[in-house]
Order: sequence, then C-alpha cells, then structure tokens
Amino acid sequence: KEAGARRALLLPVGGAFHSPLMEPAREELAAAIKATHFASPSCPIYQNVCATGVTDAAEIQKNLIAQLTAPVKWSQSMQNMIADGASHFTEIGPGNVLQGLMRKIDRSVETSKGEI
Repeated sequence: KEAGARRALLLPVGGAFHSPLMEPAREELAAAIKATHFASPSCPIYQNVCATGVTDAAEIQKNLIAQLTAPVKWSQSMQNMIADGASHFTEIGPGNVLQGLMRKIDRSVETSKGEI
C-alpha cells in the first residue's frame, strides 16, 4: 500500500516473468533480438516497459529486451493508447482476462474477443 497499490494478488503463473530472475533468459533474448533486422513499424508499438507508442526500430528492440526483466506497465499502456485515440480493443488468445482489466481501466472503450 505504501507504493500506491490498492491490492496485490498472487498470480498462478509458471515463472518469474518480468522480474530480475529472468536475467539469464534476457541475455539469450538480447542476442537473438540484436541478430534480427527490425524495420520501422507503420504504426506505434506500445510496449509494456515504457507504456508509450514507439516507432523507432532500435528503441523497439531495446524495449523488447528490457521488458523481460521489467515490471509490466499494463494500465499505463492502455491509458496512453486511449489518450492517443484507441477506442476498441480486441483480445486474442484463450480467456478474457484482458477485457476485464480494460473495463476496470476505462468502461467507455469497446472490447471484443478475437480468434486466430
């Protein structure tokens, strides 16, 4: 609570993702990302490590490496996307947890479920 959190939950996940415990994996990921050519995207890419839209390919690479060991800025990312004009979010993959989180962030945006 001293850090401003309303509540904390233990998540049923299989690893210490987005924490310093992922450092060995981050080093391997960094080597793979640095060996891969990235072109500049045609639209901003919102990354959880910075919570802002990024269009510079080198910065996208740097952020991909950093976000493996950094906290996820989910709420800030979604709030920034809304501030930048996003009004509809589609969740791809199993479940609908992210739609529920979005409703807590801003009930005015539309959410939907997509399938691959």
